[in-house]
Formats: sequence, C-alpha cells, structure tokens
Amino acid sequence: MTMRTDVVIIGAGPAGLLLGHLLRAEGIACVVLERQTPDYVLSRIRAGVLETVATDLMTRLGLDARMNAEGLWHNGFNLADGERLVRIDLAELTGRKVMVYGQTEITRDLMDAAPGRGLEVIYEAEDVALHDIEGDAPYITYSADGTGHRIDARFICGCDGFYGPSRAAIPDSVGRPFERVYPFGWLGILADVPPCNHELIYTNHERGFALASMRSMQRSRYYIDVPLTEKIEDWPDDRIWDELAIRLGPDAAAGMTRGPSIEKSIAPLRSFVFEPMRHGSLMLAGDAAHIVPPTGAKGLNLAASDVHYLCDALTAYFRHNDADAIAGYSDKALARVWKSERFSWSLTNLMHRFPDDGPFERRMQVAELDYIASSRAAQMVIAENYVGLPV
Repeated sequence: MTMRTDVVIIGAGPAGLLLGHLLRAEGIACVVLERQTPDYVLSRIRAGVLETVATDLMTRLGLDARMNAEGLWHNGFNLADGERLVRIDLAELTGRKVMVYGQTEITRDLMDAAPGRGLEVIYEAEDVALHDIEGDAPYITYSADGTGHRIDARFICGCDGFYGPSRAAIPDSVGRPFERVYPFGWLGILADVPPCNHELIYTNHERGFALASMRSMQRSRYYIDVPLTEKIEDWPDDRIWDELAIRLGPDAAAGMTRGPSIEKSIAPLRSFVFEPMRHGSLMLAGDAAHIVPPTGAKGLNLAASDVHYLCDALTAYFRHNDADAIAGYSDKALARVWKSERFSWSLTNLMHRFPDDGPFERRMQVAELDYIASSRAAQMVIAENYVGLPV
C-alpha cells in the first residue's frame, strides 16, 4: 500500500506532534509515524519546565487552554550547596518566566487534538526504514498489522529520539557525533504529594546532587544523582526520601511530604550533538539530533526551538519554493543547540560532584557559587539561559 504526502514525520512525541500540527495549520500535508502505542507514548515520564518557545507554540496552535489552566508559572528557581540558598529571580532579571507543565501533558494535548485538526498519526508502525534521502523523492517503508506500507514524500523529518532510525540513515561520511557521557545518573521519584517548595531547588551536597521539583501543586518530582552501577530495586521509597532529606537540607526537608512512588527510574546523563541536522531531504529535530543533561531543563525546549525553525523552513519551501530556507535549517538550529548544551553542561558541572574531583575542583564550585550569590551579572547570565535564548 502506497501513500503520498508532503512531509513524513517519524516519531509522535512532543516534537513530532508539534511539527505535525504546525504544518497542518500552514496547509502542508503530513503524516506522523510512531512505533509505539498511544498509551506507551503517554507513559513516558519526562521534563516539566517549559520555556516560552514551547508555550508560545501551543498558544499559536490554540491548544493552550489546559496548559494555562493547570500549568504553574515560576518567577525563579534556587541553587543550594548546603551552606546557602541562592535564588535566581527570573522575572526581575529578564522580565520572563518559565512554566511547570509536564511533557506528558503537552503530548496528551497534542494527541487529543490531532483528529479534529486533520493530523494523521499512525501508531504501531514497525520496521520503519528511510530510502533515497539524498534525492528529491525520499520515501518511508514500514509494516503494520502484518502488511507492508510505503509513504512517498518531499521531505522526511526525524523526530524519533536518540535510538530511532532517522539519524542512523545519515552516512558516517556525512554525520559527526559529539558526546560527553557523565559518570552518574539521576534517580527520579514521582509521587502524589505537595512540593516542598514553591520553586525548584537544585542542591550540591557532599553526598551528591538533589533536585526538588514538581508537576503540579499535588504531584512532586524529586531526583538524586547515583553511580551508574546502582539498581532501582535497591532503592525502596523510604531510602530515597531519607537521602533527599539529607541532601536538600533541613529547611526543604521540613516542607517535604513523603508518599508512595507512582514512578521510579534511573536515567543516565549525557551531552550529545549530531551534525549536521539535515542531509538531503532528511531533517532531524529533538532527541534525534541532540541530548542535554536534564540539569538545565532544555530537552523539550530545544526540541520546540528545532520545530520552530523547521516549520519556518518547510513553510518557506512549500509556499515560495525557497530551497535556501531548507539549506539553512541545520546551521540555524545548531547555533541555539550548542548554546543550550553549554548551559546544561556548565550547570551540571557546578551542581554535581564527580568521582575524580578533588579539593581543587570543590573549591572552584564554592568560588563559582560565591560569585553567583554576589553578582547580579552572573545571575543575569544564568537567568537568561534558563528562561531560554531567543529563537
């Protein structure tokens, strides 16, 4: 069975669904392919801090009603090291804020709106393969319900994550990966309890990193860093809560409500960028092209900025036959990607204690936090990166 469309999007996470909705709003025909079931897609627990680049796209689509009703606007966040709490006042320093609204909720909003907006999403598409991406007539093959299918298109957009087939379709002679794998992971616990603080707290404690965050005023998300050798079954809920209370300090611990976990996992940390983000008629977006450690809250937001640039490029092509817009997509997206990678990398280095660090490295962290605490200029740099650089 063969289908024809303008754009095939691989991956029905937030990046793929956002792009699909934006293209349909511009009158561009597209189809989204997803390997998993809708329930599986919604079961993935991911980031919850949104820059305006993400919230603005939802507003542009007119899909922001639930986000505005349930999302929490945050005017600042906190850095702590056991000795002090340094508040970064985002609103005062930049005039902007961030919103806490789970990636799962963004995905649900986009998924629910797809049928009414004419966005076709094909779930449980197996054995997806990309063909003839160097030319002007690429196509996708996949199987579903035991039947082979083919979709011909002008462009393919790979929004299929780090392990998807899109990036792998770019020849080694063309693509170049840049990677830093960190020697720890984040053990996360999600619980239906009120948060311990009304703003996020990032803590660098002698026992390790901790983060107090939230999904709502009734659901909290906490993290601690652990060696990559740790197993989640060795961390019962009580052990996690006890460790959080130590690392976050007495003030945060006093406001912490314990409860049974509804999700626990250990996520390894890496910084990864693949260049270029375009090869022939294939464009990459989101985790297919880059991974950031979650310290800077940039994963979903970088995907949203990719989608912003990619929609503009595709719209220029289909409306005005502007091939230069397509050619310029990778450089434009990567310029913002690398700046966000730098921020996430620097914040990760500041707030974590690495196995090979000694007294000198710790003194450097203390000096950096001293500088941040006493310098409006330093706080401004952190704030403008945290709320998101311009697109």
